[in-house]
Amino acid sequence: MRAAVQHETGRPELDVRDDVEAVGFGPGKVRLRMRATGLCHSDLSAMNGVLPQPVPFVPGHEGAGDVVEAGEGVTGLRAGDRVMVCWLPSCGGCPACKRGQTQLCLAGFMAAGTPNFRLGGSGPGSGAGSGSGSGSDLFGFAGTGTFAEEAVVSAGCAVPIPDDLPYDIAALIGCGVTTGLGAALNTADVAAGSSVAVIGCGGVGICAVQGARAAGAAQIVAVDPVAGRREAALRFGATEAVPPEALADARARVTGGEGFDYAFEVVGTSATARAAYDATRRGGTLCVVGAGAMDDLFQVNMFELFFDEKRILPSLYGGGDVRRSYERAISLWRAGRIDLAGLITHRVPLSGVNDALEQMRTGEALRTCIEI
Repeated sequence: MRAAVQHETGRPELDVRDDVEAVGFGPGKVRLRMRATGLCHSDLSAMNGVLPQPVPFVPGHEGAGDVVEAGEGVTGLRAGDRVMVCWLPSCGGCPACKRGQTQLCLAGFMAAGTPNFRLGGSGPGSGAGSGSGSGSDLFGFAGTGTFAEEAVVSAGCAVPIPDDLPYDIAALIGCGVTTGLGAALNTADVAAGSSVAVIGCGGVGICAVQGARAAGAAQIVAVDPVAGRREAALRFGATEAVPPEALADARARVTGGEGFDYAFEVVGTSATARAAYDATRRGGTLCVVGAGAMDDLFQVNMFELFFDEKRILPSLYGGGDVRRSYERAISLWRAGRIDLAGLITHRVPLSGVNDALEQMRTGEALRTCIEI
């Protein structure tokens, strides 16, 4: 089957091959036929080493498709079921799950260390010098690997979806939509009538904008260096959009110099986190959504931490029970309260995955749907 492979950390392009096999099917597993997958910035971060990921691997974690077969002991799933991929499944029995914080369950991370793909013996790759010989084990990013025609995953990674939900929209709900909406509605719990700044307006940031709007925020200032993304933020509910160098002026105008009630950092760097912290009012909330590098340190001094009483809230995968967040996103989409189809600005086949990477790097795309 076809899949896109990252052979070495830091390599800018993926090797699209037709000699990859999805392996590991057995008890508690399901085999999926992927239909659509989104390109998330976390995939880029894994490729360039910002996020830890063993190589070689098949990127992708934001997908949807059909169940081909279900292994022994799997309940609630059968061949033909339409599903979205949950890259962070919950076990249901650990302390985090029992507290209702399923996004903190480590079961998915543990599974990510087991290869679930393998290179075949004779199929050609997309180019010479791929750096990985035949018969090599391949990991799936975050235990999934949706940049492939098929994937074998734990049953908890396959979440049934209703018939009226298209595969492409379901794929986005599987990561970016849930992450952005949840940051606003779960983690920060944005209050009606409040002021909000969102720093970083790719797909996740736009969903944070939509979440703030759904919560009733009065002012939503979108901040991004790319003009096209600022324009998109206005279409999705931002009341104004500015480049990073104009954030201080927007803070002065919109909040009278006090600072925003809520600031969302959706980039994943200490510099943007610091900018968001500085834009937040005393007693306000900084919500950190971007996934950054382990050696990039965010610093505040002990006096300002005490004196300003700003809440610093990290938000992992939307900061709440993941399946409930899925259901809420679907309900808001059905009601026309959020626009998910509009997030998909580009579409490419799996063979065009490197075009999708470039569209994300340049900021041209909010989300590119890879149709498989």
